[in-house]
Amino acid sequence: MNKKVAEFGIFLSLALILSYVESLIPFNFGIPGIKLGLANLVIVIFLYRASFKEALMLSILRVLVAGFMFGNMMMILYSLSGAVLSLLVMYGLKRLDKNSIIGISMAGGVAHNMGQLLVAVLVVETLQITYYAPVLLIAGLVTGLLIGSVATEVIKRIKNIR
Repeated sequence: MNKKVAEFGIFLSLALILSYVESLIPFNFGIPGIKLGLANLVIVIFLYRASFKEALMLSILRVLVAGFMFGNMMMILYSLSGAVLSLLVMYGLKRLDKNSIIGISMAGGVAHNMGQLLVAVLVVETLQITYYAPVLLIAGLVTGLLIGSVATEVIKRIKNIR
């Protein structure tokens, strides 16, 4: 039990550190909401080391703590919707056991962006912002590819540690 708590704390700390680092990176293409999603690297890796319930708890805690530390309530709302939908999609695909970590991460990246877009539609009360969906789809695929590639290598290496 103590080992699980310690591992959870380490993963939460890593996710928060990566959230902070990402907040420092001027990653702006003139398109609001597109980020690298560095903290999602930790979530993808943890999904392969722990139960869905633990991964969900890690994801929610990461969003809440990072939101209070580096953002605001609207950021928490958008991030939480994206994080939960992303995790549900990744977990579902992982359970099929026929998908690569990269493919699962790419689907998670797309789901994250679509979850945020859905909340944006509800907040601004217009469907016109759905024209933004193709850009978010591409961004989710690209960032998911990058995060999934790194996660694949990290997971290979930490399997030997366990």
